[in-house]
Amino acid sequence: MPRLKDHDAIRRIAKKSLFEGLDALCEGAIIVDREARIVWISDKYAARLNLDSAAAAEGRVVEDVIPNSLMREVVRTGEPMLLDIMQFGEESFVVMRMPLKDERRRVIGAAGFMLFDKLASLQPLVRKFDQLERELASTRRSLAEERRVKYTFSSFIGASPGAMEVKRQARRAAQADATVLLLGETGTGKEVLAQAIHAASPRAHGPFVGVNVAAIPDTLLETELFGDSPSPYMGADRRGRAGRFVQADGGTLFLDEVGDMPMGMQAKLLRLLQEKEVGPPGSNRAAKVDVRVVAASSVDLRQMVSMGRFRSDLYFRLSVLPIELPPLRERASDLEALCEHILEDIARRSGRPQRELAPTALAVLCAYAWPGNIRELRNVLEQVTMRSDASRLSAEEFSLVLPRLTGPAHAAGRPTLRLADIVADAERNAIRSALAAADGKKILAAELLGISRATLYEKLSALAPRHDGSRH
Repeated sequence: MPRLKDHDAIRRIAKKSLFEGLDALCEGAIIVDREARIVWISDKYAARLNLDSAAAAEGRVVEDVIPNSLMREVVRTGEPMLLDIMQFGEESFVVMRMPLKDERRRVIGAAGFMLFDKLASLQPLVRKFDQLERELASTRRSLAEERRVKYTFSSFIGASPGAMEVKRQARRAAQADATVLLLGETGTGKEVLAQAIHAASPRAHGPFVGVNVAAIPDTLLETELFGDSPSPYMGADRRGRAGRFVQADGGTLFLDEVGDMPMGMQAKLLRLLQEKEVGPPGSNRAAKVDVRVVAASSVDLRQMVSMGRFRSDLYFRLSVLPIELPPLRERASDLEALCEHILEDIARRSGRPQRELAPTALAVLCAYAWPGNIRELRNVLEQVTMRSDASRLSAEEFSLVLPRLTGPAHAAGRPTLRLADIVADAERNAIRSALAAADGKKILAAELLGISRATLYEKLSALAPRHDGSRH
């Protein structure tokens, strides 16, 4: 059996051999003592530094020979610098620095090795690093683009009293950090307003994450919101997935159609809003999150509370700042601006010239009740622009797409489909809506309709129903 002193001899020989081998492989080597004075320097290193000889450097402070040396830092901290780039004049060297310690683990000096005198030797490593850096930067840009809001308050089109009041309330809500509840029929622009609130808030630099509760099965909703834990059955690479609350940390989480949330999930959401902590299902670990919640519902949550289908405590927690969005039928004066904005967007995406609306077409649109609101308006405009090549869209083209407008006159039990009747109904409803928006002021109503006051009086007279029930 080998004796202990044989082991010591092998260790000493190995250290000497390792140092000599490393010295032979690298472009230069240096040793300093605990005062950072040069004890030894290789001939190759001395020649690289333009010294007369290696002996000329011995005993000198290392910074006098190598101005940018960090050998003194290695001696001071006792920590190695395994890979570094040192600038010396106009040249760059790849170096490694190691502390030297005695039997009691006390630092007695340091050794340095110039591994490469040309960075080209590291090109494979540098290329791989650059590739990883580019991929990381691209991923970050994609994630930031995905979470960047598309809408601001300028995207909420409309100057009607109802639209202006909604924007006024939303701007005030943006400056607070309380939970906001957006209420309104489907298609009224709740997500546009939610993104606008985020963009105008102090959280604008953070992520905006949207979740449509109605679109996610009840069995998956908890995982979607709160994440899941690593699974021992899916292999070593199966990591836990962060939920939407964690993804929205530092920003805003938009919960659309929150009224569709199951009662069990409502309790968990309430607890999260109260404690500001989130953890995956089945996990004992919870992490603090800083998230501002903007919720939205197209159903009457107060009625759902009274029916026992929505928790009253969660309703009060969500409706700290409630905002009701008016339906499109109550914003008739905004219809022309909305159509122009949507037609601009359709033209930009299709690459085709922008279309215009004939006055009679606008009258037809004003006469329709728009149960699907702005979303339905966009759908109708897209259908008509696809069907027509005309630069100006007419009332006839919209009458083919919109649900039939019925009047009191019938033929054989069927509704009247005469275009003149449709236009007359449309103009009557447009004038009625304009007068309502203008609080009965005919001058303002005429401006909203884009006609003169005299024309308005003429139309009021012409469109007034006869006492016998027939129309003009």
